[in-house]
Amino acid sequence: MLPGAFVNPAKNCLVVNSKRSLDDIVIRWRDEGDDDLPVKSMTLKDCRRRLVAHALDALGLDRGSAIAIDMPMNVYSVIIYLAIVLAGYVVDFIIRGEKRLPLYRVVEAHAPMAIVIPSRSSGFSIKLRNGDFSWPDFIERVKKFKGNVFKAVEQPIEAFTNILFSSGTTGEPKAIPWTNVTPFKAAADAWCHMDIRRGDTVAWPTNLGWMMGPWLVYASLLNGASMALYNGSPLGAGFAKFVQDAKVTMLGVVPSIVRTWKSTNCIAGYDWSYIRCFSSTGEASNVDEYLWLMGRACYKPVIEYCGGTEIGGGFVSGSFLQPQSLAAFSTPVMGCRLFILGDDGHPIPEDAPGTGELALGPLMFGSSSMLLNGSHYDVYFKGMATWNGLVLRRHGDVFERSSRGYYRAHGRADDTMNIGGIKVSSVEIERICNAADRSVLETAAIGVPPAGGGPERLVIAVVFKDPHNSKTDLDRLRTSFNSAVQKNLNPLFKVSHVVAVSSLPRTATNKVMRRVLRKQLAQFHHHSKL
Repeated sequence: MLPGAFVNPAKNCLVVNSKRSLDDIVIRWRDEGDDDLPVKSMTLKDCRRRLVAHALDALGLDRGSAIAIDMPMNVYSVIIYLAIVLAGYVVDFIIRGEKRLPLYRVVEAHAPMAIVIPSRSSGFSIKLRNGDFSWPDFIERVKKFKGNVFKAVEQPIEAFTNILFSSGTTGEPKAIPWTNVTPFKAAADAWCHMDIRRGDTVAWPTNLGWMMGPWLVYASLLNGASMALYNGSPLGAGFAKFVQDAKVTMLGVVPSIVRTWKSTNCIAGYDWSYIRCFSSTGEASNVDEYLWLMGRACYKPVIEYCGGTEIGGGFVSGSFLQPQSLAAFSTPVMGCRLFILGDDGHPIPEDAPGTGELALGPLMFGSSSMLLNGSHYDVYFKGMATWNGLVLRRHGDVFERSSRGYYRAHGRADDTMNIGGIKVSSVEIERICNAADRSVLETAAIGVPPAGGGPERLVIAVVFKDPHNSKTDLDRLRTSFNSAVQKNLNPLFKVSHVVAVSSLPRTATNKVMRRVLRKQLAQFHHHSKL
């Protein structure tokens, strides 16, 4: 793509042009616990002044060296991220998940050098190793460059800017490099499908270890918008108040977050009238929950958005230019082609309704062309069907194209099960079970093979809204699930068992790891003769 071109996407985020002046706000933020204080903000001028590219350059690293960011997504991490790319280095990540870890100890074990920013609560109570820097000492190096604009390092278009790790839901975790092209793919998606532009404020609860973190940086800044960062949990009233106070115009969500908002009603009473649209990604959404979400913002639309780390953005989306259908996609993303594979492994006609594994056209601007820890060809192309002489690209999701031309996601291809000789997606069953009883927060549908072999048995893992709810009759719940599944999906399906769990195992990008549950339930099955 664009052979021979040189570029620096961080430079493009920070330039003054028709979309942005030096006085425009580029970042709005608030720390959890400061919810009654005014929203903080940073202009483009301040952002450029605070960049630490000079200080990074003074470390003497070889150009192209990988620098890890082990931080929550806050104003510091965004500035550091942009500085790394601006100076011609590569951003790598250590993913924390939701655990509270002593981050410096984690880095200490793996990194030859660390720059440590204290938390507000702890300060500098940790003794640093020789060769490590505290944040104040590190930025002291920038003072002698005060007023000097760092000259961006232009790199070949195929040079790496990011190394991200996929969730591994289609196999082993994959180390995926983003090149200099990928940021422009993210920004193009946001411009075309979410209509992000100058004057917008974009919020999406995420982190820099998930592709939506870098996506948010480029989707907002390359389009002249500002990003809104809440340094804390998005599940409570503090985040809802931040959305109100920061006057967020495009709010990105993950369905499980919306599910929690609806069950706790923690966002009630806050004014979200500035929102022009929502966008949703990460997992399959629910019609009722998303109708409720739209009602929080004068029934503004939800733009469904589905892609992948190796895509650098989306391949299927909603659009302001088309009528939208709740929990459905209306179009391939600009520059992408979608194919639904039939039982014979070949694409069904592009305008025909049907359900099957999704394949992608191989020519997509910004998509990956290599892996650092595996064969890109084997993972994405080996054994795939051809179309017009081109080998299609594997994605692994099961998708439905309706008779009206809308697309719906039905989970991963490896999240399908065979119940009574009929293939069915876990997501289809889960949607029905989630709505079958008011005590249920979420479910996971798992096909568990009997110890002696034979047809899979349908087991439902349940997370209750009240974590202390121990009085629920699981046999009664199984009867309710059975009735709902047989009425709404297939009269031949039968739920064999219901298991209560405190939470569903998830990847760092919030996808339910049904394979982990399947393994756990299979072991339970063998011991208890489920």
